[in-house]
Amino acid sequence: MTPFDSTFQSAHFIKSAEKLSQCPLDQGVEVAFAGRSNAGKSTALNTLTNQKKLARTSKTPGRTQLINCFGLNVDDRRLIDLPGYGFAKVPIAMKKVWQAHMQDYLMNRRSLAGVVLVMDIRHPLKEFDEMMLDWAKSNRMKVHVLLTKSDKLKRGPAKSTMLGVQKVLKTLGVDGSVQTFSSLSGDGVDDLRTKLAEWLVLDNLEGIPVSPNA
Repeated sequence: MTPFDSTFQSAHFIKSAEKLSQCPLDQGVEVAFAGRSNAGKSTALNTLTNQKKLARTSKTPGRTQLINCFGLNVDDRRLIDLPGYGFAKVPIAMKKVWQAHMQDYLMNRRSLAGVVLVMDIRHPLKEFDEMMLDWAKSNRMKVHVLLTKSDKLKRGPAKSTMLGVQKVLKTLGVDGSVQTFSSLSGDGVDDLRTKLAEWLVLDNLEGIPVSPNA
């Protein structure tokens, strides 16, 4: 448990946006979740917030096609679920449109404090992941790599993979951190909440009344 559990459990849907201009007012602080379509991004969000249906999950990769925005019970603090990369069976032209909108969000969203880059621990550092890390370095954006489905590996291989990804981040010069995570076993949930509380500056807000409709 962490002091921030209730804050993340208060997460609620605000709106879905096709593009940056449709997102909530660009103020406060928000953290975005990005990842390949089958990396377990939506499931990680649901586990973080202890809500089974906050972010839509599907056996068909690529169902997250919009920028989905979720609020917390702290004013102007948000979690953002970005479109999954490798979208399901849709025209290439549509994929390019989605990618352009996502890039616009990442480049121009002033309230974005950091990106949680979700990777399947069994298949880390794919092309999209490397592209995101290069972007993070170029834009001096904080990245927290979430190695999901850690229950699929034994402790030794899981730790080895985490250390390997940490080494890559250091080599690239990315301002980032890495952890293992499992929605099934609960591994890493507290670590993720603590990291996001730091980015969302929640530790300075404990005990301060907030709007119930934030």
